[in-house]
Amino acid sequence: MNRRKELQQMYKEIKIEPGVYAIRNVKNGKTLVVGTPNLKTMNGKRFELQMGTSYNKTMQQEWNDYGEDAFEFEILEVIKPSEDPFYNLKDAVNEREEHWIMKLQSYGEHGYNSIKRG
Repeated sequence: MNRRKELQQMYKEIKIEPGVYAIRNVKNGKTLVVGTPNLKTMNGKRFELQMGTSYNKTMQQEWNDYGEDAFEFEILEVIKPSEDPFYNLKDAVNEREEHWIMKLQSYGEHGYNSIKRG
């Protein structure tokens, strides 16, 4: 029982970092850019793909066709929270995600993202 409490405390102390990551298909160069308030969710995306339950049907099909070894996961940016009382983390994550989508052109035939409007 002591070990369980120790593990729970360790979990509570894990630093949560917001940021943007990419999942890249090395076979065809397509990329998915994902902004998240917790970069540890990157492992959840890998698990979704492994289980065949990804919401991104195109990427899921290519994962199934090419296999897990054809995909790389990379952190593109860690977002540093601001002390500004008007700072909105969700807006910051969305803005940085959009920045990386445009920079890497991870939409259309080059990627798995759709272009966000507005």
